[in-house]
Amino acid sequence: MISNIENFYSKNANNLKRSVIRELLKLTNKPEIISFAGGLPAPKTFPKDELSKIVEKVINNDGNISLQYGATEGDELLKEEIIKLLNEDGIKNLESKNVLPVTASQQALDMVNKVFVDPGDPVIVGMPTYVGAIGAMRSYRADMIGVPLEDDGMNMDILEKKVKKLKDEGRKLKYVYVIPDFQNPAGITISKEKRLKMLELAYKHNFIIIEDSPYRNLRYTGENVPSIYSLDDKGHTIGLYTFSKIFAPGFRLGWIIAPEDIIDKFVVAKQAMDLCTPPFSQRIAGYYMKEGLLKKRIAKNVKIYQKRRKAMLEALDKYMPERDDISWTKPEGGMFLWFTVPDFINTEDLFYKAIDENVAYVIGNAFYVNGEGNNSCRLNFSFCSAEKIDEGVKRLAKVLKEDIKEKE
Repeated sequence: MISNIENFYSKNANNLKRSVIRELLKLTNKPEIISFAGGLPAPKTFPKDELSKIVEKVINNDGNISLQYGATEGDELLKEEIIKLLNEDGIKNLESKNVLPVTASQQALDMVNKVFVDPGDPVIVGMPTYVGAIGAMRSYRADMIGVPLEDDGMNMDILEKKVKKLKDEGRKLKYVYVIPDFQNPAGITISKEKRLKMLELAYKHNFIIIEDSPYRNLRYTGENVPSIYSLDDKGHTIGLYTFSKIFAPGFRLGWIIAPEDIIDKFVVAKQAMDLCTPPFSQRIAGYYMKEGLLKKRIAKNVKIYQKRRKAMLEALDKYMPERDDISWTKPEGGMFLWFTVPDFINTEDLFYKAIDENVAYVIGNAFYVNGEGNNSCRLNFSFCSAEKIDEGVKRLAKVLKEDIKEKE
C-alpha cells in the first residue's frame, strides 16, 4: 500500500464527504424497521409487466442500435418524447438541441458544478435543501450560501439582500439552486409570485437559476404552478429532470433542458465522464413514452402516493403530542414532508432511539449548509404502505414523547 496516500488525493477529493443519508440507511436495512428515511418510490409502481414487452420490442426492432455506443447528445426518439411531455407542461419551443439525456439527475447536478463552479464561487441554496445537491456543490468546493425557506419558497427579501451583498463585494454569484415543486426535503412549493421575483433578480443581477424538478408530475392536491423555465423568456434557467420518481430509479435516467450553448458545454463535460447515457435505457424509455405508457403510469402512481400522503398526515394528527413547537408541512405532492420538534430535541440523537423502536427518518441538519436543522427531520411517505405508515408514526411518536418527558 502506498504510504501517506492522503498526500496523493486532489483538493477536490479531500473535500468529499460521505452522504449522510446513505450512511444512515445502512442502519435501516433490518426487515423489521419501518423506514421513512430513503427517497424511495414504491416498488408496486414499477412497470415490470409493461417493461418486459417493451424490452422485447427494443431488442427485436433496434437491438443493434440500443446495444451499441450512442451519441453523447442522446437518443433522438427519447428526446422527441421528452419535448412532447414538457410541451404539455407549458414549456414551448424546445428542440433537440435544448435537451440532453443524462445518467439520472445526480449526474446533472455534478455536471452543473463541473461546468460553472470554480473553488470558492458563491452559489445560493434553500435552507433546508436536497443533500445530493449539497454533495455535488461541496465536491467542487462551491461557497454555499443558505436562504431560509418560507411556506411558499425562499424568503425573497433575504435572497435579494444576499445577491446584492455578493455584488457589492465583487463576487460573481453563479447560480441559485431550487426545487420549486414539493421540495426535497421540506415538501413546499414555490409560489408563482416568487418564481417571477426570482427571475426578475436573475435578469437584474445576471445569475443562473437551476430548477431541479424530480417530483413535478407527482401532484395530489392544489393547482399546478408554471415551471420557472416556462416563465423565463431570457434564457437564465436550466431545468433538471429524472425518470427515477415517475418511471423506475434503476434505469438511472434523467435529462437537462437549457439554451443550446449551455447544452453544448454539458455535452463536452459529459464526454469526459461516461461518453454517453446508456443507449439501451434511453431507447426503452423512448418506446415506453411513445406508446403512451408513461402518462398512465404517472396517473397510477399519483393515486398510490396520494393515499400514502393522506395516511401519514392522519397518523401525525393522531399520534403526535399537541404542542405549539411540534409541526409538519402538508405537501401538495412529491414524496416528503418536513417534521419539526422542540428546540431542545436533537433529531440526530433521537434517530438512534427511533432505530431501537424500529422506525427511521433522515436527520434535519443533513439538509442544511450551515449546521442548522438539529430539531427537524425528513419523513418519506412514498415507500411504505398506509398500514406501515400508521404503525411507523405511532412508534416515532412514542420515542418523541419519551424524549420530551426526559428533557423537560
